[in-house]
Amino acid sequence: MTHPDIVIIGGGMAGASLGAKLAAHAKVMILEMEDRAGYHATGRSVAFWEESYGGPIVQPLTTLSGPMLATPDPDFHDGSFLSPRGTLHIGRAGDEPLRDTLLNSFAGRVELQTVDPADIVPGLRPGWTLGVMEASCQDINVAALHQAYLRQFRRHGGEIRLATRLEAARSDGTGWLIETREGSVQCGLLINAAGAWADDVAIACCVAPIGITPLRRTVVQISVPDLPSPDMPLIMDLASRFYFKPEGRDRIWLTPHDEEPSPPCDAAPEELAVAQAIARFEEAVDWRVGKVEHKWAGLRSFAPDRTPVYGFDPSAPGFFWFAGQGGFGIQTAPAAAALAAALITGTALPPAVASLDSQAYSPTRFR
Repeated sequence: MTHPDIVIIGGGMAGASLGAKLAAHAKVMILEMEDRAGYHATGRSVAFWEESYGGPIVQPLTTLSGPMLATPDPDFHDGSFLSPRGTLHIGRAGDEPLRDTLLNSFAGRVELQTVDPADIVPGLRPGWTLGVMEASCQDINVAALHQAYLRQFRRHGGEIRLATRLEAARSDGTGWLIETREGSVQCGLLINAAGAWADDVAIACCVAPIGITPLRRTVVQISVPDLPSPDMPLIMDLASRFYFKPEGRDRIWLTPHDEEPSPPCDAAPEELAVAQAIARFEEAVDWRVGKVEHKWAGLRSFAPDRTPVYGFDPSAPGFFWFAGQGGFGIQTAPAAAALAAALITGTALPPAVASLDSQAYSPTRFR
């Protein structure tokens, strides 16, 4: 039996980022059920940092993560994880309330500018007359970020066990005994960073679930031979029916913005969602669509109020929630990990995230 101080369930962006923060202060082990870390949501992200994405309660986490992603410590990563993109939110007649809600919700917090979308998108079809530009949006090098966290975790002495699924765990009031098919692990603190499996992990630990719901998101990679420019902004429908962005010279990543409830699983795209994505794309622009080159799906996991859950469970000593990140867990990873690490170690929030209200994300709101 091994005896780390802390066990983190899940080696995706959540578990890796928090593990990297904690490993310098304690003996930390990550248990990852797949053969490689980041196989599910982390490895299937459309990969952008957008301050308005996720709504006003998520925005502080995203905004504070921006500088840490743009100019990381050289010992952590050489160069920025971000590259310029910008977002153009577009809408049609009748979408004015959606536009105004976007503008009002982030007034004084995110720089948004009303524009004529036809001036920015060649080939935009008639009727798309509403536009809001969010120039701060950037692409994220997700793979590099995840690997940087795992390197830092290991450099500080952290251990990751792949293909190791938590089968059950029980608390004796002072710590946890975790059972896996590969043997038992005993620890003082158990961190639930299991993404779509977060509620399943809680149940296996005899902890009341919160109601973390996995929602499937489909993404299609299509060739677009006449793509005006690979540097065009992310195009996001104000009515949340699609978004797409260039991925290279003649290629688009496209989603119908679907949110289909799903059990925790290795998510696969459904043909109806793929067809909807292409149809909605063709409603927006007159660019010629080539072939479907690739399609995939990922699970975005939400708490009932669609706000992340970071904190100790008030009914289960030594059980810490780091879950419910929805589709914004990657763009908020630096700030979220710094917040959670401070809560776990009982230290003051670092200056970079000192303005965060930890109670807004606490699991006590569900108890």
